[in-house]
Amino acid sequence: MSEVRAGKSRGKKPNRYAAIVKTIFDRHYSPGGAEFEFDRDEFVGIAKRLRIVLPKNLGDLTYTFRFRSELPPEILATAPSGMEWIIELAGRARYRFKLATISRIVPRSDLIAIKIPDATPEIVASYALGDEQALLAKVRYNRLIDIFLGIAAYSLQNHLRTTVEGMGQIEIDEIYVGVNRNGQQFAIPVQAKGGADQLGATQTRQDVACCRQKFPRLTCRPVSAQFMPDQAIALFELTVDGDEVKVVEEKHYRLVPSDQIGESDLRLYGRR
Repeated sequence: MSEVRAGKSRGKKPNRYAAIVKTIFDRHYSPGGAEFEFDRDEFVGIAKRLRIVLPKNLGDLTYTFRFRSELPPEILATAPSGMEWIIELAGRARYRFKLATISRIVPRSDLIAIKIPDATPEIVASYALGDEQALLAKVRYNRLIDIFLGIAAYSLQNHLRTTVEGMGQIEIDEIYVGVNRNGQQFAIPVQAKGGADQLGATQTRQDVACCRQKFPRLTCRPVSAQFMPDQAIALFELTVDGDEVKVVEEKHYRLVPSDQIGESDLRLYGRR
């Protein structure tokens, strides 16, 4: 998730949030500019002037446009072809609007979903609080990180909140450490999204920056996980290449009772 957990309220939030973020953009943007910074405290004055009720969690406003909703069309129209505006962390309660190459982490529709025997404890599946928690639990109990990356991986911490130099406070959904057959060790930040939330290149960048600072001796292999509409799980291994976040590998997994994996499935997997 983000540096601050998103609020639950809906209502007309996108409209009032759009009005505030558009005012921020108009206040700081200069034609031809590629980035600028702003403070979260600015929301309060803008909301008073526009007579908008702010949420108690001010971080929900930036979270919405970083991971859930498109920026207002007036802002989108200022981006050159092939570029988009993103909002990055720039310090404590400070953010950066920045032009970046368009990057979409979206599951492919033409990939086979590999059937895996479902090892999720039923009591965990019954009481998971929300899509994201359910997804993290399924990935953890079914050792999907091990299967996907081909290494032995161990969950180090769930919802790691920490401070990254130049960014401020961030939160990593879950972080694993792992080792391969040659003894190489890895730090694996996992970004999980369920429901309407979108996998974000911005979060991948901050996860990688965190690993470089906190685990400089380990090889960072960021992974993103997302529930698909049919409840299959899409996993992506990502990398930061310059200013772009690119997909290294994508696999889809379907957790099923073991008796639903037939001979034809095993023959298919054996030929790959």
